[in-house]
Amino acid sequence: MSDLTILHNSACSTSRHALDEVAGAGIDADVVQYLKKPLDRAALIELMGKLEDPPADLVRKDPFFKAQGLDAEDYTTPEAVADLLVEHPRLMQRPVLVRGNRAIIGRPKDRIAAFLAD
Repeated sequence: MSDLTILHNSACSTSRHALDEVAGAGIDADVVQYLKKPLDRAALIELMGKLEDPPADLVRKDPFFKAQGLDAEDYTTPEAVADLLVEHPRLMQRPVLVRGNRAIIGRPKDRIAAFLAD
């Protein structure tokens, strides 16, 4: 098991960029395709405990979000975000990089290299 985990969506160019950055840095990483193997509520809560970003940032406010009639104001706490992402894993922002007790959302892309260098 490596010391870096990437929550990855292969359809996302930013997520693919994260894999390229990791490979370029020569870092071994565990890649979790979270759409194929969604995180459960407990894992999401644990992830948000490590996240340097606010829990609300873990939710994509994309057209699918809007089509569900969701309101961003309802998804600001770790519990609410976890419940939403258990129901709709595709709404999780990506990529997410986890190392030890720290995690970031890899957006914008320049955050990735800085996180890997720490």
